[in-house]
Amino acid sequence: MRNTILSLGLIFLCSNLFSQEFNTTDLLLDRHENAAVIQSAQSFLDILPQTVTNSKCERSAGTVNDYYSEGDYWWPDPKTPKGPYIQRDGESNPENFVAHREAVFRLSEIVGTLTSAYLITGDIKYIHTILIHLSAWFNEPATRMNPDMRYSQAIKGRFTGRSIGLIDAIHFIEVARSVKILHDSNAINEEVFHGVKLWFGQFLDWMFTHPYGVEEMNAKNNHGTCWVMIAAAFADLTGDSAKLEFCRARFKEILLPNQMAADGSFPLEIKRTKPYGYSLFNLDAMATICKILSNPADDLWHFTTNDGRNMSKAIEFMVPFITDKTAWPYPKDIMYWDEWPVRQPFLLFSGQAFHQQKYIKLYLGLKRDLTVYEVIRNVPVRHPLLWAR
Repeated sequence: MRNTILSLGLIFLCSNLFSQEFNTTDLLLDRHENAAVIQSAQSFLDILPQTVTNSKCERSAGTVNDYYSEGDYWWPDPKTPKGPYIQRDGESNPENFVAHREAVFRLSEIVGTLTSAYLITGDIKYIHTILIHLSAWFNEPATRMNPDMRYSQAIKGRFTGRSIGLIDAIHFIEVARSVKILHDSNAINEEVFHGVKLWFGQFLDWMFTHPYGVEEMNAKNNHGTCWVMIAAAFADLTGDSAKLEFCRARFKEILLPNQMAADGSFPLEIKRTKPYGYSLFNLDAMATICKILSNPADDLWHFTTNDGRNMSKAIEFMVPFITDKTAWPYPKDIMYWDEWPVRQPFLLFSGQAFHQQKYIKLYLGLKRDLTVYEVIRNVPVRHPLLWAR
């Protein structure tokens, strides 16, 4: 099996390496990039899983198996310190409980890196470690996470959970992507895969039926975009063609017409206290939707509304402010202005879709290793080899 998968991996990465036609894999198949991936993967081989059951917040209304987080921009009220929290938009409270969110970051980084290393080398040792983490998170009753986010982004004294907490699930996207790649390559244990697929299917059903999921779907800003991105990624893994088609229609009929201005900007993100970061985030999410859902019969990258809104306009609007952030015509972000941009996935995906090598070169020239929590929180796609084709 090792030789077969190695061949698949090389085909996956190198199919047009020496072609005169535009391709993206030549830029991704860089020995320094690959060496960094393999070095990181080696460091993960002996790391044990840490699921939501490894930590529990006393303020959580859920069980030990329930995911829990607290709203980022909510703080104690100076007038009544023990009373309900109050909002300070754009300012993250460092005292809020984030251990479960960080555990999902960790899972995504481990699985994404190990899958990338496997694609480079074909070495099954990376698969063995992936299976351990997948089993702990999705299969084992004592350690698995319940497939919903009813207690996400709670606010002390106000809500035990909120619909917008569903956005925390964006960091399961590359987990789902990795599992799909490994399954398509016949490289994953079928019993583990069945459990993982069942979990993502149950989470997806919860998104479509629970009031929190429905409310988040109807959000008018980046939250509504991320709902579609999450649903598309999960439905892609589970093979739910009806939900995939629903997401395509939502992108064309709701997201583009209602969120994008005629010039390609996102007014609802620009009006926030972190307009630059939120504009990047929303564009990354829309690009990821197009990457997952586009096919020869329905190319979302080139879809244009009746009044001319499309992804090309969004890319053309934002790219100049990545090459020269000082030209940004709106207020600076209230926090983390200096930390952006990093490797924004919209550059990778649009480079692939529009055959624009300059976008991929720009992507590869940006910061690769993310260490700032707020940045990691807003970049769910961090492993380009998972998306090379």
